[in-house]
Amino acid sequence: MKRESFGSRFGALVAMAGSAVGLGNLWRFPYLVGENGGAAFIIVYILMVFILCLPIFVSEFVIGRRSQENAYSAFRDLSGGSAWKWIGLVTVIVPLIVLSYYSVIGGWSVEYLLKSITFSFTGTDTLSSMNTMFTDFVSSTWGPLLVHTVFLLSTTLIVVVGIKDGIEKFSKVMMPMLFFIVIAIAVYSLTLPGAGKGVEYLFNPDFSKIDAHACAAALGQAFFSLSLGFGTIMTYSSYVDKNENILFQSTSTAVSDLIFALIAGIAIMPAVFAFGVDPQSGPGLVFETLPYVFSQMPAGGVIAILFFIALLVAALTSSISMLEVAVAYLMEEKKFTRTRACVVLFILCWAVGALCSLSFGPLSDIKITGRSIFDFFDNLSSNILMTLGSLFTVLFVGWRLKKTDIYDEFTNGGTLSRNARIFGVLWFLIRYVCPLAIISIFITGII
Repeated sequence: MKRESFGSRFGALVAMAGSAVGLGNLWRFPYLVGENGGAAFIIVYILMVFILCLPIFVSEFVIGRRSQENAYSAFRDLSGGSAWKWIGLVTVIVPLIVLSYYSVIGGWSVEYLLKSITFSFTGTDTLSSMNTMFTDFVSSTWGPLLVHTVFLLSTTLIVVVGIKDGIEKFSKVMMPMLFFIVIAIAVYSLTLPGAGKGVEYLFNPDFSKIDAHACAAALGQAFFSLSLGFGTIMTYSSYVDKNENILFQSTSTAVSDLIFALIAGIAIMPAVFAFGVDPQSGPGLVFETLPYVFSQMPAGGVIAILFFIALLVAALTSSISMLEVAVAYLMEEKKFTRTRACVVLFILCWAVGALCSLSFGPLSDIKITGRSIFDFFDNLSSNILMTLGSLFTVLFVGWRLKKTDIYDEFTNGGTLSRNARIFGVLWFLIRYVCPLAIISIFITGII
């Protein structure tokens, strides 16, 4: 059976961009920017992306395209069957963990899209009443489980169709629409009275706030946003044609993700400040603060619908990439059909996700290492496994694979002169700078 692949360069590009653009761009990045020095943090973030994360992205891309296999098989075969294969297995498991609790949040976006369509935010007088609405919903049992199921089922139905007809077609339609919606909201947000305070919050540089923890926050955000350390880039790149330019694809994805994050910040923060509301990070911003803001602004009902459509699309483009990692593994290693793999993984992720969902309500008293079930899986994957996965990936590329093989893959056999000229710098970053930086910032972040 011939292995699937992307049908076009644009299809591969938007699929990878979709993997990168997700909930973190909308609910975490704007807050981090404002709380950590505005434009100063953006500068640090850009440096993190292009000095540390881009070489890691390229490393994952090289592994995937060179092997033309799933993440586990790639590490196993490129290492000659050595213990490195277990790193590949970790990169298969991590996205399943992330998808399990990510689909819970994705379900919330489904619920709030329905609320916006039915104008449930209209007439909400206070922020506290919006907070109560969200708390009551997530702490209940059946509502969150239902929308968690809807979101995960939607993800599965896209992936089950395949690479070209499922993931690629969905990304081709939804990614341009996502950018258009967020740009439209940003333009509208800037017209609101008092919007200038939100712009100042985002872009006023304060270098006094840049310390080791701010750097760790920037790196963590970049890791999660670019889908590093959990096999999605390796898997997607294994479907990319050998003639494609790795540097172009990688840089385009990183730039698209950065641009979207900045536009999202411009869409959100001016509106928040225009109505005199203190910004929050995470669910509080998206599901409490913004619905209140929408209820107060002119044409807020329409803006709310557009925003939650964008939120749902961003969540789906990321979730399908997570699911595909394990689907590829089961198809190629265990000889599952795509349908059977999707069904098995749906059941597994649904079960773990259900526990995460219930940890806000009936299972809130259950703690693992002092954390709720949801927070435990979030911390395990985001703060530990993803970082270690990225570390071992660059160590694998920089110290286990042959330099000549990496050069051949990066330059398409020496035919890409621009790539050849910068290969020395890239190799130095992968071999020395990235591992040391990841280790130091990782340690700083957990101290």
